[in-house]
Amino acid sequence: MELAEEKLNEHHLDENKVVAVVVRFAGDSGDGMQLTGANFTQATALYGNDLSTFPDFPAEIRAPIGATFGVSAFQIYFGAEEVTTAGDALDVLVAMNPAALITNVANLVDGGLVIVDTGAFTAKNLTKAKYATNPLEDGSLDRFRLLEIDISSQVLKAVEPYNLGHKAGLRCKNMWTLGLVMWLFDRDRNPTIQNLRSKFAKAPDLAEANVAALNAGHAYGETAELPSGIHVYKIPKAKVAPGTYRNVTGTTALAWGLIAGAELAGVELLFASYPITPASNLLHELSNRKEFRVNTFQAEDEIAAVCAAIGASFAGALGITSSAGPGIALKAEGIALAAATELPLVIVNTQRGGPSTGLPTKTEQSDLNMAMFGRHGDTPMPVIASSTSTDCFEVAIEAVRLATKYMTPVMLLSDGYLANAAEPWKIPDVANLIPFPVKHYDEVVGFKPSLRDVKTLARVWAKPGTPGLEHRIGGIERSYDSGDISYDPENHQRMTNLRKDKIKGIAADIPLQEVCLGNQSGKLAVVGWGSTFGAIHQAVKRARHEGLDVSHIQVRYLAPFPRNLGELLRGFDAVLVPEMNTGQFVRLIRADFLIDAESLSKVAGQPFKIGEILAAIHAKYASLNPQTKVASNAKREQVK
Repeated sequence: MELAEEKLNEHHLDENKVVAVVVRFAGDSGDGMQLTGANFTQATALYGNDLSTFPDFPAEIRAPIGATFGVSAFQIYFGAEEVTTAGDALDVLVAMNPAALITNVANLVDGGLVIVDTGAFTAKNLTKAKYATNPLEDGSLDRFRLLEIDISSQVLKAVEPYNLGHKAGLRCKNMWTLGLVMWLFDRDRNPTIQNLRSKFAKAPDLAEANVAALNAGHAYGETAELPSGIHVYKIPKAKVAPGTYRNVTGTTALAWGLIAGAELAGVELLFASYPITPASNLLHELSNRKEFRVNTFQAEDEIAAVCAAIGASFAGALGITSSAGPGIALKAEGIALAAATELPLVIVNTQRGGPSTGLPTKTEQSDLNMAMFGRHGDTPMPVIASSTSTDCFEVAIEAVRLATKYMTPVMLLSDGYLANAAEPWKIPDVANLIPFPVKHYDEVVGFKPSLRDVKTLARVWAKPGTPGLEHRIGGIERSYDSGDISYDPENHQRMTNLRKDKIKGIAADIPLQEVCLGNQSGKLAVVGWGSTFGAIHQAVKRARHEGLDVSHIQVRYLAPFPRNLGELLRGFDAVLVPEMNTGQFVRLIRADFLIDAESLSKVAGQPFKIGEILAAIHAKYASLNPQTKVASNAKREQVK
């Protein structure tokens, strides 16, 4: 967020009016932190701030209460300027128990505000969090502003009229805390109150108890004698282009993009998948959109799901399947079948930490090698990646376009961070979306399934039930001329080359690579793909404010590459590639363009922080020209 972020780090909420804030809610997985964060996000969006969120889930469905590995957190970065990440250091930490505090306090800036529920800081919970002494008493939190409240006691008093009982009453703690934070940042409670009454419409007492807890938390902020420096903070509204906006997660944007793509192509859509974290919500969203040409099918396993999707494409619809890394591995043979039969298929891979079960609820970008090469034989296919939650909409449409135009499977890469992160999305005018209608082949005379378009090399797409267009296709190699089974060596060479050339030719049908920020050539290019966009963009902005000659390039099309990418990269003295794996994309760049690109690797299950990339930029820039380090430091002092 350029200077805004730097000023925020200096202010630490010391003034009534700040330009941006990072808040994290953390507690047990049963404390309702995701619901709290979602409601605060809605209120913040309605207020008019730009924002980005980061829900951070534990892998366990219900970890032992008070365990550090069971902490669930929701982070939101909001402000008056452009926001592209969920933020680095925290300005406000809401810790509902000792485990939430110990796992998150290291990310809180000095002078930051930490709100704790003292009622949860029992000897038992302190032991579970491996605290030797009570951090509220031993001085270890002295560098922060500490707001200690017995939230458990406060909320039980607030909900007492509704006779919920002790256990059920304590479940309203998240709403009490939300009310307090809404007071802190001057958010409107009414939308949340409406949501609660709608959510618990069949249990009105429970709804009103949660509303009472919300209002009680807000009233506490208004009336209590809080420590010095804790007061209402005003964050100005963001200046955004006119239009209708709504918050979307990457999963929602993907679902809507797939629907829009099918509508623009004019075909039925069959979405076949098997539940897996963090990809399952795509099935949930699409299954609720039956008013469009959407059919959904939850298969008994991953292999059945991809085969069902291929069957739909054979019948003339568009087959789509999705999973995360382990499921994509199981689908590999089916994906190769779609390539061999030259049928359109969209495969959505919402990447997570691996290998094997790995880190099922954490994010990673380590499936790139599998997307590019993870099939038997030479099986090229287009691979594209979404870079932000809202970008998922456009990328999904593009995946449908490429699959139907070139009769090929297409891999669409998202990840756990994008799937769950939310940001404001300006709803596009559907009249401005360009149709690409599918025309199923209908000429009976001379028909054979091997007929193909001279320009795209895509074979014809004929519906098998159409009279006169009966045909067979399969995974065994087919004759180039007739489409019948062929074991001829020369034919296999020809078909292998054809499939390769078809995908290679897509490079002429995709946009040239552009520079997101900075010059077309210069000292250093920071090149990313996928969800690294936000952190890279802000890091490059900061570096440019320091006077460094740095540019940001974000690649959407990973196979084939944009035809000008190599020439563009060669215009820089150095190339730095941050990615959440051990350097898979940087190896592709080195191999394809013979450029000595440098890798910045992170595989911690967490997205990049702006500061991590900025530090790497400084180090790389200093190695290119040592005297520039002094200049950039001087420039930073001037900025401060």
